[in-house]
Order: sequence, then C-alpha cells, then structure tokens
Amino acid sequence: MTGPAVTPCRKDPPVTQHCQARAAVFSAGSWGTAAAKILADAGTSVVLHARRSEIADAINTRHRNPGYFPDVELPAALTATTDPAAALDGADFMVLSIPAQTLRANLAAWAPHIGPETVIVSLMKGIEQDSHLRASQIIIEVARVRAQRVAVLSGPNLAREIMEGQPAAATVACADENAAHRFQQACHTSYFRPYTSTDVTGCELGGAVKNVIALAVGIASGMGLGDNSTAMLITRGLAETTRLGIAMGAHPATLAGLSGLGDLVATCSSPLSRNRKFGTHLGRGLSVEEATAVTRQTTEGVKSAQAILALAQAHDVEMPITQVISDLLHAKVTLDEAAAALMQRPPKPER
Repeated sequence: MTGPAVTPCRKDPPVTQHCQARAAVFSAGSWGTAAAKILADAGTSVVLHARRSEIADAINTRHRNPGYFPDVELPAALTATTDPAAALDGADFMVLSIPAQTLRANLAAWAPHIGPETVIVSLMKGIEQDSHLRASQIIIEVARVRAQRVAVLSGPNLAREIMEGQPAAATVACADENAAHRFQQACHTSYFRPYTSTDVTGCELGGAVKNVIALAVGIASGMGLGDNSTAMLITRGLAETTRLGIAMGAHPATLAGLSGLGDLVATCSSPLSRNRKFGTHLGRGLSVEEATAVTRQTTEGVKSAQAILALAQAHDVEMPITQVISDLLHAKVTLDEAAAALMQRPPKPER
C-alpha cells in the first residue's frame, strides 16, 4: 500500500507556510480527536486510528465522532481507519493519545508498521505503574527508536475548548530541535499555538504530576473548601512538581511554563477536567470504585500517583500532596485524615 502523494509547499491559511506533512493519530478518544482536528486545521494530512469500525465509518461519512463530541463537525479532509498499517503508511508523525498504562502493549502491536523516519509524538500524561517510566522512555524501549525521534506535546489543552476553536497553546518537546520544529509547523493553527523545547523530562513530569494535584483540588472542592485551599494546593503542588523535575534533570523554567504551571492551573481549575471531577467525587464521600464508575473515562492521576511517589522516593524528593493522595487512593488514610495530614505538617520556610 502506498501513501498519498506529497503536495507542493503551499500557504497554510491560518498561520504559516510549509510542505504538507502526514500524521497518524492513535486513537479516537477525546484528546486524540481534538489533536487530529488541530493537525487537519493546520493543513496536515491526518488519518485517525479508531478501534471500532462504527467510529471510523462515522468519521469518514458524517465527519463526526459519535463517541466523543458528536456535536462538532470534523474537517472533511480528516479520515479514519481501524487498520494501524494503513494509518501509518507514509506517516511523518505517529501521534499517541492512549492511556499511559496501555501504551506498552499497544505500541508493541503497532511498532512493526512505524516507518524508519517517523517521529513518534506522545500526548500521554501518566507514569507507568510497574516500571515507573515516562511515556517517552517506554516508546524508546518498545519501538526501538532513538530519543531524537520521540517528541512530547503537553500543555493546558482541555479537549472540549479546543474542539470549539478556543485559543490554546502547548509545548512540543524533543531532543531533536528540528523534529520539534517540524511538528510545531504541523499543528500550528490560528487557535492553537505550539512552542518548542528540548526538555522532554520536564514536559512529561509537569503533565503527569498535575493530574495528582488536580485530584487533591477536586477533593478539597468536594469537601466544600474554598478558593484559598485551591490556591494553596496549586502553589504547593507546583513546588513539589518542580522539586521532582529538577532532581530528574528537568529545567525549572519548563515547570513554570505551559506544560507545568499552565497545565496545572487548567486541570485544577476547570470543571472539564476529569481528574478534578474524580477528586470531587472522592471529596463527597464516594469510594475510588464508585468514583471510577461515575467518571467513566481514564483518570491518569489515579493510575500514576503511586508511580510518581516511587520516583520521588527514588530521588529523595519530598512530595507531601502526592503522598497523601496516593495513601487515600490505596485506603491507607481516610478523607479527614488526608486533609489533616497536609495541614499538620511542621511549618518551614517557603523556599
């Protein structure tokens, strides 16, 4: 099977000028659908890989994803398939938007179809439970590619707002600055502004830890606590994220940027955030199992909290909010004990 002919360089209507790239987006969940729309709006040729044939058929015939955002019309040029080989045929970019805990098994199945020059872009914001590895590390290991072929896109990107065309920005991080720049061009639209970075570690840690902090903010909200508590958790959450990031080689400026503070604020503040929603259910007295049933979507903070805590312990980093949330998720403390544990810590200098 041959890929589509490459079109000549042309002016991208929203923002920039570049030769048309081809992207394969895996898979057709909320963020994967939003990412595919961004890429298509930027002038990139996009194939969205869907697990279910009825989703792929609906995207191809009605230009809508009935599983996610059925009210939003997708670009006519965006196509879908259930065949991973067809999706990856001729792809410049493989964009991964799947739960972090399923990455290893899925990528092992897809890896034989990845081209020798394809850049693999992770949209995932979690840490693998057993190995404590970040998504980029798993990709390098499973796909057997160099770090220069693995990029990360991370930032304050609530999928619903992006589907509505509301302004947003993100960081594209890759060890190869040229690869980061090429993906930046491939996803730059009038409403989506990507910045580049080489700090893959910082971008991934910011995206993963903010989910745990958002659980804490949601719990506080569910318990009826106010904005002071939210602000405290966001600020101290950023402090412990930065401590871990620096210990693991990240640049502190990254954690103060879009993939750190920006993503943290959006995820902790928005009612659209599934991690905040999950925490709110816990704060109202639901068990982890009950909150999971009500939320019905992947909540990366729940899956990653223990792995992040293990990273903190391995690097001798104190992360009290993460510790309390992990203990609560594993029924080591009650809701009241968790709140008390944070407020009864001994006073110390802020920095």
